[in-house]
Amino acid sequence: MALVGDGGPVPCIDGVDRPYLSLDAAASTGALAAVAQRVADFLPLYSSVHRGAGFRSRQATAAYEHARASALAFAGREPSGGDVAIMCRNTTEAINHLAYRLRLAPDDVVATTVIEHHANLLPWARVCQRRFVDCGEDGTFTEDDVVAVLDGSPRPRLLAVSGASNVTGWLPPLDAIIEAAHQRGVPVLVDAAQLAPHAPLPRAADFLAWSGHKMYAPFGAGVLVGPLAAFEDGDPFLAGGGAVDLVDLDEVIWTDPPDREEAGSPNVVGAVALDAAIAALAGLGWPAIQEHDAVLAGRMRSSLAAVPGVRLLGPDLSTPTLPLATFVVEGVAHALVAARLSAEFGIGVRHGCFCAHPYLLRLLGLSPAEVAAYRGAVLAGDRREIPGAVRASASLSTSTDDVDRLVAAVSIIASQPDPPVPYEQDPSTGDFWPMVDVPGWSEGERGPGSSCARG
Repeated sequence: MALVGDGGPVPCIDGVDRPYLSLDAAASTGALAAVAQRVADFLPLYSSVHRGAGFRSRQATAAYEHARASALAFAGREPSGGDVAIMCRNTTEAINHLAYRLRLAPDDVVATTVIEHHANLLPWARVCQRRFVDCGEDGTFTEDDVVAVLDGSPRPRLLAVSGASNVTGWLPPLDAIIEAAHQRGVPVLVDAAQLAPHAPLPRAADFLAWSGHKMYAPFGAGVLVGPLAAFEDGDPFLAGGGAVDLVDLDEVIWTDPPDREEAGSPNVVGAVALDAAIAALAGLGWPAIQEHDAVLAGRMRSSLAAVPGVRLLGPDLSTPTLPLATFVVEGVAHALVAARLSAEFGIGVRHGCFCAHPYLLRLLGLSPAEVAAYRGAVLAGDRREIPGAVRASASLSTSTDDVDRLVAAVSIIASQPDPPVPYEQDPSTGDFWPMVDVPGWSEGERGPGSSCARG
């Protein structure tokens, strides 16, 4: 299934334009054609929602509320089942929103894991204590590992866990983990940002958060789903217009959820796009999506692991994962591998720590002394030696030929570590730039935004 922009030509440093191969779906996906068309069809009706009697306002409000209902259904919730879908910017905002609304005390504990994206680590650190489930050398943990953390004292107020790792694509045993938490009276938040485009969301989770930009709706909408009761009392995360019934200079009466949680003018276009993406995924069906994913995951991970000098991070090849592979090339900096894939082969990947620093440091097997040295360099503004890896991640439009093209390019880099042209490394970002005078890669085109290592 093609995405908007697939295959467009991009310049390479040999002067040849190549079809762009995007293998960064784990960060953001392109738009499905149906999503882009739905947005184009909606724009003539765009108007302010919930606050206008005009025809366009009524139509926009209907579209926005239909998106909310679709999100609730996507999460496996019944329309009158006691849950609410709150529209946010993205998963990060959704988790920050929940961290505020749970009214955690500084000595409360949230149980989480070391594999988490920073979005499911940092918000909890601001409001309470954290207790971590650690992982093995292969980046996985078991239900028993989670139970040991849940059984610690005091009992956690919440278990916050990823539905799938954005680094290795590993899928924790969610059903068993959620059941174990519920047996102990601990509610569960699942960060479903990576899981949402690939598999059904876990119905048993108390709270779910995910983003449209990772599921073919790159227009800036995310969702937080949870029990209505969690949002009925107290002031909302954001205060402003649309969240109130009455305001005086010394009094506010908040309105009912979900409107109470969505102050300000909402991202109607993002909601419409998310609605269209949900419909498109439903049309494809999870069996077809998961079969496609399994084929690509197996081919990508096994082929890269077979390249001399390439080390694949994460679980062994017999363990099912999402269609992504994170790896390092012996003797070649991760930032240089990513730069060469782009400049020489027209392939876009992600490099760095993938907003999951604790996890990646464990996968790389770095010692405390090594980490301390890197930390000191970063504090001094030098990111040239910052640890990291390269991640290639597939989407619905990725083919086995695309995987083979990636593997062939990585094989060349691994076997020929000296690049065909000089690359200059920027100390402030750690990124590399080819020193050539070729359209698309000249010094004058080296502008802000070229760095992708941070995070």
